[in-house]
Amino acid sequence: MRSLGPVKAWQPLGALLAVGALLSGCQSSIEGTPSTSPQSPTEPSFPTARPTRSSPAPSPSTTAAAPPSTSRVPPGATPLEPENGYVFIETKSGRTRCQLSKQYVGCESDFTNPPVIDGEHATGVKLTPDGQIKWVVGNLGDIPVVTLDYRSYSAVGWTIDASEDGTRISNDGSGHGMVIAVEGVKTF
Repeated sequence: MRSLGPVKAWQPLGALLAVGALLSGCQSSIEGTPSTSPQSPTEPSFPTARPTRSSPAPSPSTTAAAPPSTSRVPPGATPLEPENGYVFIETKSGRTRCQLSKQYVGCESDFTNPPVIDGEHATGVKLTPDGQIKWVVGNLGDIPVVTLDYRSYSAVGWTIDASEDGTRISNDGSGHGMVIAVEGVKTF
């Protein structure tokens, strides 16, 4: 006579409970809002090296025809070549950095009076070609920037006019854009 019948009946239920217990600890998201204490800095306190790209040299004037371009470069603007669809810039003061693509411009700056988002001061702004902006909390990270001089540039469908008073970024197709400085952002 075998008396293992009741034990075998409990084995599938035990296996199911064991799998359920293992899976209950696995989640792909963490609920909550990130926060920092007033003493914690917004950036690491140790020096970090940032890769740099050399500032582009002004184009020499030649009589040979230039190859056809997919984007229109405004007269007098220095073209900035994208890397994987992005151009990364930094103002001459080093206080504002931007990432430009055809779809949007994202800039971060040490704003003097930014709006508060979910309890944190905004550190950046995102601009779309139609002139819409959204304040964000984030960090562009260790990007290979081109440091701008005070003149005009062209990159991935945007014109950048850098000056001491701020950086004007406008979409070549729509004409919409923004002027960004540590004092704030103005759209047009």
